[in-house]
Parts: sequence; structure tokens; C-alpha cells
Amino acid sequence: MVGIAILCAVLAAGCSALGAMWQHAGVRELAGLKLTSAYRLVSSPRWVKGFLVLFACAILQIVALALAPVSVVAPLNALAIPIIAVARARRLTGLLAVAVLVATAGIVVFVTITAGEAVPTEVSPKVALQAGQLVVAGVLVCTVVATFSAGAVRALALAVGAGVAYGLVAVLVRDVTTTLPTIEWLSLAGLVIAFLAGAWFIQLGYAAGPPDLVVAGQTVVNPIVAAWIGIKLLGEGTGMSGLSQAGLVISAVAAVTGTVVLAYYHRIRVEV
Repeated sequence: MVGIAILCAVLAAGCSALGAMWQHAGVRELAGLKLTSAYRLVSSPRWVKGFLVLFACAILQIVALALAPVSVVAPLNALAIPIIAVARARRLTGLLAVAVLVATAGIVVFVTITAGEAVPTEVSPKVALQAGQLVVAGVLVCTVVATFSAGAVRALALAVGAGVAYGLVAVLVRDVTTTLPTIEWLSLAGLVIAFLAGAWFIQLGYAAGPPDLVVAGQTVVNPIVAAWIGIKLLGEGTGMSGLSQAGLVISAVAAVTGTVVLAYYHRIRVEV
């Protein structure tokens, strides 16, 4: 089952990269994107194609989360980073290559550790509420940063906010799918709200900066948040050795560092 889940998650990462490029192109066609004018997005054929591909991505991720622990599935979405970075690069500079490799390597190590030691657990209403409160706080911080910044910094802040929201989505998707046919209405409502918030942040991020930066930001933060909730709040890391926990911290730091370098790369490219 874990093998099938990993395959679905890898395919979802490919869909995520393709969908992001199409949606970014669609958003760039529309000037002055605001919440009140969000309906204009459906007038862009490229945005609609991106939406459909990302819908397929969501289905694959739901299947994967139903078959394996959150801390195993969620990090694999970050494989979209090298796919989209290489696809969009006019030329592969040393700085870009290092950023992509470090971020990707961090995620691969993270998944390798969690796949071997994470234990599937149930999501209790108390834990879902705790996770929701932490995520709301994180999204608010990102909103403040994005409000008072521009360019690559704004795009990254919005991407991080989306990643934080999607981290909660991954946890709640597992809760909803593993309790069927009983429906956890509180988790389902939280899932929908977090998903819509994350999706809107991503569209605003596309309007502010390049798609690979937005994808990198949200796909690195998303699994780290989801895995942290899974390991610390859900107890998926019960019995995990100190060495393994240290490996998770180091690999997470590497993934975040690679993303920050990627943001720096784009900022330098814009200034030049």
C-alpha cells in the first residue's frame, strides 16, 4: 500500500508542476487580480487547463493519503520543485542548480526517514482543532509579510502561507478519508476553508512572482507542516529514534535553505 501511495504522490508532483506553469501563465494575462475579480480567471484557457491538471493532482494526493501516513506522502509533493525549475530555466546556472538540488535532497531524505518509521494514526477532534489554530496563526503572519512587501519576497510570503494552509489540508484529508463512510464534518469544513485560502494565496503569488518560486515555497512548507503535525500532534513519530529525529530536522532545514536560495536567485535575476 505504501508503494502505491508513493507512486500516486510522485505522479501528483508532476501534475502540480505542469498545472502551476499553466495557471501562472493564465494569471499573468489578467492585470490587477483581486478577490472580487477572481471570476475572471475562468476566462483564461491556460488557467482552466492548469486547474484541471491540479484537480487530477488533488485526486492522486487523496488516494495517496488514504493509503499511507501524512508524513510519508506530503513531502513527495516537493518533487515538483526540480521539475518546474528545470522546465522554466533559460539556462541552468550554478546557483539555481544548487538551490534545486539542496531543496530536493532535503525532501528525499525527509521522506526516506518517515517512510521507514512513521506509524499511521487517527486524527482526533482535539488535535484537528490544535492544528487549525496553529495554521491560522501561521497564515496571518504570512499575510502581514506579503502586505508590506513586493516582488519575490511577496511571492514567497504568499507561497509559504499557501504551504502552511495546505499542510493542514493534507492532515484533514487523511482524517476524512480514513473515517468513511462516517463523515467528520468539522474536519471537512476545515479542509475546504484551508484549501480555498491556500489556492487564493497561490494565485496572488503567481501575480507577484515566478511560478517555480511559488511552487518551491508552498511545496517545501506544505510537507514540513503536515509532517510536523503528523509526527508531533498525531504521534506518527512514536518510537522514532533521536538520530532519525535529528535527520528530519537537518533535512527540513536543507529544504528550506534551498527554497530561500531560489528566492534570492529570482530576486537577483529581476534586479539585473
